[in-house]
Amino acid sequence: MNAPLRYSPLLPPRGRMGYSDPTAGRDLLGNRSLCFIFICAFGVVTLLQQILYGKNYIRSTQQFTRLKGDEVGNWSGLVSYPDDGGMKLPARIGRKRCVRQNFQHSERSVVIVPCLADIKKKEKEKRRYLESSNGPLLYNTTTCRELRQEITDIKVLSMVKTSELFERWRNLQACSWAQNKEETSNFKMSLSRCCNAPSFLFTTQRNTPSGTKLRYEVDTSGILHISPEIFKMFPEDMPYSKSQFKKCAVIGNGGIIKNSKCGKEIDSADFVFRCNIPPISEKYAADVGTKTDLVTINPSIITERFQKLEKWRRPFYEVLASYENASVVLPAFYNARNTDVSFRVKYALDDFSGSAARGVFFFHPQYLLGAQRFWAAQGVHAKRLSSGLMLVTAALELCQEVHLYGFWAFPMNPAGIFVTHHYYDNVKPRPGFHAMPHEIFNFLHMHARGILHVHTGMCR
Repeated sequence: MNAPLRYSPLLPPRGRMGYSDPTAGRDLLGNRSLCFIFICAFGVVTLLQQILYGKNYIRSTQQFTRLKGDEVGNWSGLVSYPDDGGMKLPARIGRKRCVRQNFQHSERSVVIVPCLADIKKKEKEKRRYLESSNGPLLYNTTTCRELRQEITDIKVLSMVKTSELFERWRNLQACSWAQNKEETSNFKMSLSRCCNAPSFLFTTQRNTPSGTKLRYEVDTSGILHISPEIFKMFPEDMPYSKSQFKKCAVIGNGGIIKNSKCGKEIDSADFVFRCNIPPISEKYAADVGTKTDLVTINPSIITERFQKLEKWRRPFYEVLASYENASVVLPAFYNARNTDVSFRVKYALDDFSGSAARGVFFFHPQYLLGAQRFWAAQGVHAKRLSSGLMLVTAALELCQEVHLYGFWAFPMNPAGIFVTHHYYDNVKPRPGFHAMPHEIFNFLHMHARGILHVHTGMCR
């Protein structure tokens, strides 16, 4: 007889359906769950630490440093910690402590940031030093090199406020000026490639033979046929050569020259350029001088002041009489309208002067186009270059050393005192025609580089 089967608690009873625990295959609060909870908690703690650290860092930064545009990050002077763990702060400057943490060397090192008060104090000390200096500082001194660098660091006029530009220019006036031979030579070479004043400043029989079809400067679709009659009005060749004159003065008509007492200094130059027949009578001679070798005449002056010379011509001749034997130059080939008026000037002066006729020249249109492109590359974008810039461009090729007087384009002088637009009146030019501020800005740059000398103050 078979022995009866015994019940085993490990096996389900025969004939019953097996039961499985639904939680048997899960790890409730087991190793994996605890690990996940630990990771989440660690992340939360880390996040809270970062938030608290950030608040403390911002609080300390606000306490020790005012992050404003005038403050810079040139750090100097480590701040030490005493043994008790506290930070030894630098002395207060005004109402703020200017320090900044530096983690490059040590986690607990702090370095001083120059405060706005420090910067202003140093600038004030510099101005006091410049004002108290006896006579001009030498050109090659460290101070003068730094002052010139402050000008050349301004790449475009919009980079600085006018007041800041004025201050930098005022500071530079404490330094003597000297020509930089290398900079000047390089600049002259650039002008020679684009413009070549010794060959193409004026329209001559050599560069414009009879029968030439001459294109106008602006109206390039217009062509002037150089007839034998027109050809006779041109000089045989350029009257000036490269670097012919040792020292030249180019006189602008800006009000900044008023009360400058620069007349004697101007008249001592070897060659003097003037713009648009300004008055040089005894009333103005002490400031602007009287010597004139070449003067421009804008055809609009002939049109407006002298009725295109269609009627009385003597008033025009009497105005030019004060310029003695100075030659005149006109942009006759700017457009067709200028041509007839400019030719009348030539006829009138030949009639009145007789055998001692003064030189009457016409700018070559290709020279003016080349100058326009050259200065556009320097940031001077205008419908037309001013007469002053045309003469300065020519002088840089014809003269060894160039000095500018009366060139300014702002309603105030560098000291912040109001000045008239011209030294003889306050009539403003037509807006949008010239880019005078940009022209002057280039001159200031060239002064700092030693290419030409801009005079804006009293002459010694």
